[in-house]
Amino acid sequence: MNCRGIVFLFLGFLGFPIWIQAQTEPDKIAMAQNEYQDAFYEALLQKGIENYDKALVALEKCLKTHPEEAAVHYELGKNYLALKNYDSAYASFEKAASIDPKNKWFWVGMYDVTYATKNYTKGIIVLNQLIALDPKFKEDLVSVYMATTQYDKALELINQLNESVGKTDQREAYKIRILSQGKYQNTEIDHLISQIDKFPKEEANYIDLIYRYSKNNEVEKMLEVAQKLEREIPTSEWAQVSLFKFHIEKNDGQSAVQAMNVVLASTKIDSKIKHRMLNEFLIFAGKNPKYESDLEKAITIMESDPTVPVAKEVGNFYYQKKQWEKAIKYFEKAVLTTPNLSLETPILLLQSYTEMKQFKEVSEKAQAWVEQYPSQPHFYYYAGLGYNQLRQFKKAKDFLESGVDYVIDNPILEANFYIQLGESCNGLGDMTKKEFYFSKANQLVKAKK
Repeated sequence: MNCRGIVFLFLGFLGFPIWIQAQTEPDKIAMAQNEYQDAFYEALLQKGIENYDKALVALEKCLKTHPEEAAVHYELGKNYLALKNYDSAYASFEKAASIDPKNKWFWVGMYDVTYATKNYTKGIIVLNQLIALDPKFKEDLVSVYMATTQYDKALELINQLNESVGKTDQREAYKIRILSQGKYQNTEIDHLISQIDKFPKEEANYIDLIYRYSKNNEVEKMLEVAQKLEREIPTSEWAQVSLFKFHIEKNDGQSAVQAMNVVLASTKIDSKIKHRMLNEFLIFAGKNPKYESDLEKAITIMESDPTVPVAKEVGNFYYQKKQWEKAIKYFEKAVLTTPNLSLETPILLLQSYTEMKQFKEVSEKAQAWVEQYPSQPHFYYYAGLGYNQLRQFKKAKDFLESGVDYVIDNPILEANFYIQLGESCNGLGDMTKKEFYFSKANQLVKAKK
């Protein structure tokens, strides 16, 4: 604990009580008699060479003539503490404090005993007395609250100290530990809101609040805080989040691009916000094609974040708009760059190739994925479709016959298999099988209706 380090630095110097040197321990030892003086200094000498029992004998002599001398009781406490006689040590420090309650070192002695014995309940009582004499001991109180899992009190005191004397790494570590427990999330959010109201120009509070909302996935609230930050501190990087949205709504593409570029380049701004911003600009660029080059740059920046499947989402966007070439471009990138990609993206890529009549790509890609995913029927289907279109009917038929057995509870896909099998048989001149497969496809289509 921070303050204890300072305490031992002062108390340890040659074993002499600091109040002999300055008004940090008892002001002055009254030497009424030579006998008392000799006994007291004998005690200091014996303590200095760690003869604590002999020091206690000398101090007992002092008590006979000066029973109410706080310095003697304090020295008794230090020697008892060194001998780990904790009850006697505490009683001696307590007696010294009762004689001179304004001397913090007597209370420090009592606190040292409670710390050594892990008597945190008594330690909190002593610390509250110490804090009245020296507020620095609030740091120790935070640590004791943490040791006793009194997280409500610890969090309240941490916030108070952060506001009054600034943050420390130790307190921030404590705070992270407390806030890792969900029940304190709302407490911290309420605190940050009040801090923003009190100190509207302090950017860190906005950023902390945005982070808390991010942990709860409350994107709308994150944006609300960013908007408030923009009003108070327009130069903030986080403020650009709000400005971007404003520019988009005003159809001011150039200003929106500038704000977006600041945000995407920032190391402070949460990736969820960046992701949402990119999606908004994607829609905007879809309506305003002249900003597609800016979109490309933004996508390139976002692709460096492995947590966001940017290429896949952009591909999906263009797929829904039936812009097949652009969909292909981003699906291909997604397939190459995204680990653990869902099978949906390769399937949509194959369909995009089909819409563009790029059947060589359809057949080759599908065949490669059949080898990688041998129980996935869609890849057999597209391999068969592609080879049919390339008039390689025997190859198409082999893939289709192998893949149809993997179709489960998907009558539309199964019907498409039979249609392609009919095409294969037609190309091979087997009219009987052709009619058989077309008939099965018709039955499935009618049943679906």
